[in-house]
Amino acid sequence: MNVGAWKEPVTFETDVLGQYRTITSATEAAHALANHWPVEEGKALQKAKEVCVAVLEGKKKPEVARKAFLKAAEEADVFIRA
Repeated sequence: MNVGAWKEPVTFETDVLGQYRTITSATEAAHALANHWPVEEGKALQKAKEVCVAVLEGKKKPEVARKAFLKAAEEADVFIRA
């Protein structure tokens, strides 16, 4: 189940040059941040993980997780495709 669907997906470059992944929800974002993120620490990363969990628990809106995911990407210098 894809809980916390976003209105607009986010496509980012993975650690494999030229390979992209598209995230469409807080569920997918939480999985990517926990299992496929290029860094293991960072304030924005921790915040994004917390926000994704809050969305999954119904405590925050999905778009809050999207914004937090984008901040974590910026912090980790992950390329976001426009």
